[in-house]
Parts: sequence; structure tokens; C-alpha cells
Amino acid sequence: MTETSARKLEDIASIVDGLATQSYIASRQIATAILIARNLDKPILVEGSAGVGKTELALSVASYLSLPLIRLQCYEGLDESKALYEWKYGKQLLYTQVLKEQIGDVLQGATDLHQSMERLHDFSDVFFSEQFLEARPLLKALQEEEGAVLLIDEVDKSNEEFEAFLLEILSGFQISIPEIGTLKAKTPPIVFLTSNNSRDMGDALKRRCLHLFIPLPDAELEEQIVAARVPEIDKRLRKQLVYFVQHLRSLDLKKLPSISETIDWARVMVLLHANDLERELVHDTLNVLLKFEEDIAATETVSRDLINRSLKDAEFGRFAATT
Repeated sequence: MTETSARKLEDIASIVDGLATQSYIASRQIATAILIARNLDKPILVEGSAGVGKTELALSVASYLSLPLIRLQCYEGLDESKALYEWKYGKQLLYTQVLKEQIGDVLQGATDLHQSMERLHDFSDVFFSEQFLEARPLLKALQEEEGAVLLIDEVDKSNEEFEAFLLEILSGFQISIPEIGTLKAKTPPIVFLTSNNSRDMGDALKRRCLHLFIPLPDAELEEQIVAARVPEIDKRLRKQLVYFVQHLRSLDLKKLPSISETIDWARVMVLLHANDLERELVHDTLNVLLKFEEDIAATETVSRDLINRSLKDAEFGRFAATT
């Protein structure tokens, strides 16, 4: 890690300010987790509903620290060869052909079968050396001399076998390759594992990680986030749409809009040159906030009331929660 990167992680306030330069509004809890993770080499298991900024946190930290971001997208069936390493079979095959053509030179001078086998064995070991190793995301993160940000995204989508496979890396930032031995990181990466809570993670993995839960933001924080991400939106309209989303989350919907949808909606408002939150405008753009037709239909029936509440809240500059 460079001296500059180390200096940026001296205290919580500097982390909050540093992430703000990347348009990521971090709470003290988030900044504290990053400080601990970097200085104590602890992975962070970031949980929360989809769209609250878990992946964006890792991206922002990498940018803020000027470290390479290495991302592993998890899915059911993900295995070691896709996550850690695999052998360069094509290169091995090419070298096999070379060896075959030069077998006479290799065995020249061997007086018996034992000597011949020893010479062949020396060559066979070369085929399973690091020069024939194809690094995948996990190994790449360990190989970075100055460290990296390793994002293991949506780890809850992988199976329990892969989760168990991660334990060695999360414990000692090292991996064991049978043909080579143990490879250990010179500079441990900052590791973020994200989860949408589609399944419970195992106790062994949780013990090795700091736990960080990112909830849906309150109105004040959501306004700050939208202001950072969509600075060109009018302040009054920003308040109106944030308060509308906050009221919307009080409804019994199949999927509540997250902060990512709020940001997208704000960008749509700018694109449409909107000045105020009007009913027709809300009707035409609800599909940006809501992803299920039944949620859109349910919202349409109460949209007038939600808009009126939001306009009133924006006028008085405070959010009055729906009772």
C-alpha cells in the first residue's frame, strides 16, 4: 500500500470525506468498518436489500484509495477454476509437443530407466509451475503488490461448498495449490463480500468477517445521496421526489424502491426537464421506481395522496412519516 493510501485511512472523518469525493455518502458506521478492515486485515460482509449501495461502496473505496478493483460475481455453480485459478492447458499442450519432438535430446546420456524417469520428472514439474497458472479474481487479488479491493459480489448466490472454499482466503489471505504449495498475499486486499440475504451465510464465514448492514436511508440521508449523485437536479424537486419515495416505502409492495431507483428517478426528472412532482409525470415514470406491475397498480390508486404529502413536506422542509 502506498504512503498516500495509508494516510487516507488514519481516521473515520477522513474516510467519510474521501468517499464523499467519490459521490458516496458514507455513515460513520461504514467508515469505521473500512478503517478496521484495512488496519486489521478483516473482510467486510456487507448485507442489505438490493440497491442500497453495497457494490457501490467497494467501487468507491477502490477509486478513493487508487487501488485496482477486482470483482468476482457469484452465481450458483461457481467453482474453483472460475474463481481462483486454472491451468493454461493450451500452453501445456504446446510445451508437450516441444518436449515430444526433443525427447531424444532430453534423454541423451541417460544410462538406465531410472535416470530417464528422473529427467522426464524434472520436465513434468515445469508444466505445473506458476508460468502455466491462469489467475482468476481471487488469485489476482492476492498477487497485487500494492494491494487491491476485492469485491466478492452477491456471495449468497453461491453454494455452501464455495462458501467453505473461501475460508482459507478470508482467514490468512492465502491459497493452497496442490502442485505448487501455499501462495500468500504480500499486501492483503480490502475484501468486500456483499449479500442480498437470499440465504443465511454460514457461521464460519461470518466469524471471519466484520458485519456491516446498510439499511434503506432516511429522508435526510437520501437527499444527500441524490444531491451527490445527481447534482444538477433542482433542490425543491429533489426534496419532492425523495419524500415521495419515502412515503412509497410505507406501502405494502412486493419490492420497495431502493436508493438506486431513487437516483435513477432523479436522473429521469432532469432528462424530462421537470420542475415539480406532478401526477401525470409520476404516472409516466413509476416504472423507474417500481419493478412489478401489481406494485405500480397499487401505487396508482394512492398516488395523488402521496404526491400531496410529498409537496407539503418539501414546502416545510421536513418529512412527515405516513401513519
